[in-house]
Amino acid sequence: MADDLKYPIGKYNEQPFSEKLKEEWIAEIAVLPQHLELVMQNLDVAQLHTAYRPGGWTVNQLVHHVADSHMNAFCRFKFILTENDYTIKAYNQDKWAGLPDTQNLPVNISITLLFALHKRWVEILKNIPAESWNRTAFHPVHNKMVSLWYLLGSYAWHGKHHVAHIQQLRKRMNW
Repeated sequence: MADDLKYPIGKYNEQPFSEKLKEEWIAEIAVLPQHLELVMQNLDVAQLHTAYRPGGWTVNQLVHHVADSHMNAFCRFKFILTENDYTIKAYNQDKWAGLPDTQNLPVNISITLLFALHKRWVEILKNIPAESWNRTAFHPVHNKMVSLWYLLGSYAWHGKHHVAHIQQLRKRMNW
């Protein structure tokens, strides 16, 4: 049950490259802001400050986390496309989730940010040359080289993963 709450759509599994999957993942990234906005509709302040699972972040923190994570993703893609031997800059997502912007600002700030960010990110994703999907960077948290292709799938999964957290919470709580 705990894994169902933590990973409602399962864990990310790397997939081999395919044009069809690339188009699906880019489309999923493109619509994530709308999906987040829809799943957040009509939640009150108390609901926004409810943890999606015991010991987990609140809905408010989840939404701000997606914005933080995807800002990092956008920059990671740009660095990997423009630099050789790039090492991804890791960040402590739990500490970021505890900062004042995440604690004090309404979620619509991050949702608005995601709409703009994803427009720019998707424009880059749609125009990455086929040979560049194999460009890599070292990921210090995973202690391995990761390709743009791997990151695309990971971030498409990431958005759906957090939308599913909120959907699952709403269903459990009858919101």
